[in-house]
Amino acid sequence: MHWPSSLRSLKLAGGWIGSAARRLESRLGEARSSPERFRQNAGAASQPRPPAGRRRRLLIAALALLAGCAREVRIPGTAPTTGHRPPPGPREFQSADLAKTDIDSAVEIFLQESLASARLLTEKLYRRNPREWRRSGHASLDAAVGRAFDPKFAWRFAELGNARGTDALQLAFQPEFAGDRVFAFGVGLGSMIMQAYGNQTEFFLLDRLDPQKLYNAARNTEVAAWKLATSRDASGQPLLLSNDIALDGVHNLSFEREFGKLIAYQDSLARVIAERSNRSIRFVVHGVALKAFLPL
Repeated sequence: MHWPSSLRSLKLAGGWIGSAARRLESRLGEARSSPERFRQNAGAASQPRPPAGRRRRLLIAALALLAGCAREVRIPGTAPTTGHRPPPGPREFQSADLAKTDIDSAVEIFLQESLASARLLTEKLYRRNPREWRRSGHASLDAAVGRAFDPKFAWRFAELGNARGTDALQLAFQPEFAGDRVFAFGVGLGSMIMQAYGNQTEFFLLDRLDPQKLYNAARNTEVAAWKLATSRDASGQPLLLSNDIALDGVHNLSFEREFGKLIAYQDSLARVIAERSNRSIRFVVHGVALKAFLPL
């Protein structure tokens, strides 16, 4: 970012807004003190102001500066072990909010909830498959989950061959893979979600998402859930344990609930973005979507 020119543009835009506010305040004061004089001057020419094109450019430059100063790569907070999200609370106003629309704020919430579900699924898989985090040499379950979702690694890990997205997900279900399958699954699911959101965690007026990528991410989540339930090793045993049936016959479908949330988040947001940007989505046949991952 070129700070001198950006700050100069912000200063000019702020000066124009401040000048307009002062003129309005002056006119209101004149109207209160001398109504007759105000009516006589109502038709007089107002003070000159920058041309419309210049005002628009100044406003865009100011918003771009605010967005550029606020943007940082970070992984949002995740769901606790219980799976319950903390209730939404008040948030202090930030200067970057001036460069956001309501949809931009909603996109950030969808992303936060999606990453929370991905992390929770990883944690739940480790609890059902503790041998995996021990196999990878992590000190504990929490250490394995924390490393997988640590933003400083940018989803790149040598033990996975730096695979991300669907490449890492496929690695988790390869029978010959000798590494930590849960780690590969968590990294693949989390990075795939980030890819669908353009690898951003904050969104502003000038940002544009691709609804097709969000739709494809929803279908890929269905594929991941299907592979998790059906993949077997040479002896016919599940590669990873997930849903189960308790001794009393009650089904544990907590994995399915989190997968369902992930699918709903991406499908709903894909429709919103498609209508907002007047773009169409190429739908796929449901049976085909369960057999292979779609590109992002």
